Amino acid sequence: MTLPRLPCARHRTLLLVLTLLLTALPAAAAPRLATLDWTLAETLVALGVAPVGVAQTAAYDAWVAEPALPASVADLGLRTQPSRERLAALAPDRILITPMFASLAPLLEPIAPVTTVPLYAGRDATWPALLATTRRLADIAGRPAAAERLIATTETRLAGLRAALPETTRPLLMVQFMDARHVRVFGDHSLYQAVARRLGLENAWHRPTNAWGFSLVGLEALAGIDARLMVIRPLPAGVEDALADNGLWQHLAAVRSGEVDYLPPVWSFGGLPSATRFAEALSRTLPTREDGAP
Repeated sequence: MTLPRLPCARHRTLLLVLTLLLTALPAAAAPRLATLDWTLAETLVALGVAPVGVAQTAAYDAWVAEPALPASVADLGLRTQPSRERLAALAPDRILITPMFASLAPLLEPIAPVTTVPLYAGRDATWPALLATTRRLADIAGRPAAAERLIATTETRLAGLRAALPETTRPLLMVQFMDARHVRVFGDHSLYQAVARRLGLENAWHRPTNAWGFSLVGLEALAGIDARLMVIRPLPAGVEDALADNGLWQHLAAVRSGEVDYLPPVWSFGGLPSATRFAEALSRTLPTREDGAP
C-alpha cells in the first residue's frame, strides 16, 4: 500500500515543528566530576567543565594559578588525605585521580566510581601524552569536541610564538628551587622541555631525569653549564634572600653575566593550559625578532 504524499506546505510545517521540538530538548548535563589532581583540574576548566571539588585549592592558586578555578569549586582538603565527608556531600558522579594517588582509590570508591587517568609515565613522548590526556578527560566529561578545540588553539598559539622567536637563541637551563641549595632541573619527559622543543629552543640539561622529567641536584651541578637560567616561581620562603649570600649561586656563570630570568608560576606537571602559559612566559622573557634578534 502506498501512503499518500503530504502536501508540500503541510510537510514543511511538520518539519518545522519537529525541528523546534528537537532544539528545545535540554543538552545533556556534564557529569559532576571531582579530582585530587591539579593537572586534571586545570584541563577540565580549560575544556569548559568546572569540577565540583578539587584538592588543596589554595595551593592550586599558588602553583598553577591559571586557569583559575571557578568560585563554585569546593576544596577537598589535602591531595593525599581528601575529606571523604566533603566528597560525599558533593555527590560527584565520578572521582578522577592519577596513578600517584592510586592507593586512595579503595577509600574513595564507596563515594563514587574512581577513574585513574595516567600522566607523565616517563616512557612516552610528553606532547602526545598530553594530547591523549586531554581527549580522555573530554570523553569522560562528555565534551569530545572541546578537546579538539583546546588542542587546536594550543597548537596555533605555540606556532605563533615560535614564529616570533629568533632562529638562534641561547640554550636554556630551566630550574625550580626546592630550598636555597637544591633545585629541580627539567629535561627529558618534562612539560617544560616539551614546550621548549615546540618553540625551537634548546635545553642545556642533558642528564638523566625521573619519570616526571626533572633531576633533583645541588647548585654545584649547574656550574660550568653555558646557558640562560630560567627560574620558575614560586620560590620557597626565604630562598630569594638566601641566594644573595649563597656563594655557589653567585659564582654560576649565568648569575655573573646577568642571564637569570624569573618566570611566573607554571605547574611543571601540567597539561595543555600550563604548556601555553609556559610558552607565553618564555616568549615574554626571550628576545624576539621584533627586538632585532637574528
